[in-house]
Amino acid sequence: MEAPLVVVNFKTYTSALASTAEKLGMQMADVPTNARMVAVTSAFDLSSVSSIAGLEVWSQHLDPVGQGSFTGWLEPETAIARGASGTIINHAEHKVSLDHVRELMAMLPEGFPICACAADVEEARALAKLGPTFIAVEPPELIGGDISVTTADPSIVSDTVSAVKEVNPNVRVLCGAGVKNGQDVATAISLGAEGVLLASGVTKANDPAAVLADLVSQL
Repeated sequence: MEAPLVVVNFKTYTSALASTAEKLGMQMADVPTNARMVAVTSAFDLSSVSSIAGLEVWSQHLDPVGQGSFTGWLEPETAIARGASGTIINHAEHKVSLDHVRELMAMLPEGFPICACAADVEEARALAKLGPTFIAVEPPELIGGDISVTTADPSIVSDTVSAVKEVNPNVRVLCGAGVKNGQDVATAISLGAEGVLLASGVTKANDPAAVLADLVSQL
């Protein structure tokens, strides 16, 4: 098994934008772990956070457009030039069509990680047919909540792993929604996931460094 992933979505929390994004990125880079730490930042913060040594940085979204007359869209080539080394897509807070995902994947360089988010097993199955690098299953009703998906609905994690691997065994599965601590991460791994995608558990924590250390404490 490859190194488990701890993917932290900075969203647009005030505690994870601009200078605070840089601070959080440095805290992530400083966590002693064999896990693969990934910061998912605002497009505005790609350049600054990606300059932090030892930290992998993804974009929160990309659009399947080229350079030209595309006002307001997130064009992949520029995002990559500004430090994006991967992206999430189809997050519950920014849903897109399967065609959007398919067209974006066709534009990205070979080996560029793309993590497609799914609300349930059936959406994960549909996304798996496209062959993204990762699929992260996140029940929308649990996002930002106090109960982890691994406690509230563990079967959705294991069922998603089974469904995705049946369609495409090369796609790696993550899970998220309510993930807060090392036990949540360990449970996710035991259910077949290869890592977690979380946000508020880190970005809204009083002591993000301590939370980050706890998240990887059982790996």
